[in-house]
Amino acid sequence: MAVINQAAAKLRAQLFESDELIVCPGVQDGLSARVCLQQGFKNLYMTGAGTAISLLGMPDLGLTTPTDMIRQASMLSSLDRSVPLIADIDTGFGGPVMVSRSVESYILGGVAGLHLEDQVVTKRCGHLGGKELVDTPTFVSRIRAAKEARDRLQSDLVIIARTDALQSLGFDEAISRLQAAIAAGADAVFLEGVKDRAQMKQFTETMAPTPCLINLVPGGLTPLINAKEAKELGYRIAIWPCFAMTHAYLAYQKAARELMETGAVTAGFTERQRAKEGDDVKEEQGQESGGIRELFELCGLSECVEFDKRMGGQTFSKGV
Repeated sequence: MAVINQAAAKLRAQLFESDELIVCPGVQDGLSARVCLQQGFKNLYMTGAGTAISLLGMPDLGLTTPTDMIRQASMLSSLDRSVPLIADIDTGFGGPVMVSRSVESYILGGVAGLHLEDQVVTKRCGHLGGKELVDTPTFVSRIRAAKEARDRLQSDLVIIARTDALQSLGFDEAISRLQAAIAAGADAVFLEGVKDRAQMKQFTETMAPTPCLINLVPGGLTPLINAKEAKELGYRIAIWPCFAMTHAYLAYQKAARELMETGAVTAGFTERQRAKEGDDVKEEQGQESGGIRELFELCGLSECVEFDKRMGGQTFSKGV
């Protein structure tokens, strides 16, 4: 049975038929994905850390279940089937049978690419300390299981092998693990926690011509670089997993503090309405919320109403 996934085919073409950097903003929920789609990003990345934080309110310590991750990845993929989503699949959640089952679920959910790592099942964020790793044969068995699921479904899924071995085992061992993963069927590679630009360049040159991914986390182990630098250093994919989560946290904190201290929230929608009504209030583009209806429109309100009408439905005939 062939699973037709245009987004996966598009991602594979981006990776192997172009030399452009694949820029992936991290999305952790439907709203963050809708905003990135609105801004015109051609690819998205589902962050495992962001999923743990947004879905569970918990840290990235291997606490998300396969059900959590599959549901989130499938939902994000469904928002725009033409935009490839690369998703974190952590360790695959078990042995080869479980890895194959999880990868199959990602494929059926519409995921275009995923990265699979060599930490133990009770993993943690790659930018935390104390990470424990499985041995190379176990890591390779995960990649083989992922490839088996892809081949069985005749999918274009892009498999990215990730290693966290750099901090504890060193550069050469990390490279050895990734080379073994490529031999087992990985399409691209991801060395977590690179420490400086010299090591970034060393990595991409060592792994050439295999496409390389860089993970850019504010406050993490890897120095932050921009998209232009990433391409110049030889990377083909750059992900910013938590690029807006701190901003979202601070915005929630500000509004919550105001509500707690004053019993009201006056920023955002109120200021925009005053501006529309002609008061001398200057609205900075992108700084103020337009209220709940604007959020509904961002998430497809008009499209839903129009679809219902075209299908002959009466659900919204009296307006919304």
